[in-house]
Amino acid sequence: MTETGVGDKERVFVVVMGKDKKGIIARVSGLLYENNANIEDVQQKVMDGTFVMTMLADVTDSELDTAGLRQALEALGAEMGLSVMLQSEAVVKAMHRI
Repeated sequence: MTETGVGDKERVFVVVMGKDKKGIIARVSGLLYENNANIEDVQQKVMDGTFVMTMLADVTDSELDTAGLRQALEALGAEMGLSVMLQSEAVVKAMHRI
């Protein structure tokens, strides 16, 4: 990832949606772990058979940049029949300031 100052974190939101099935949390969190990301918060729910999960992850130490991590998560989503989106925390916060 990019160089950051002392104490700065590069965080992303990961949103996963799709038909509920075994292993979703394990596979997504495993991919983040393999890419040296730290999950700081997670919320998940199954609503009428649809799995919905939002994660906040610190990707400061990831070897992949945000685009590479997004591509890896989207590929995993496609393999599992899920929609997986990644958005920078900074972009989300900037959108809500408008």
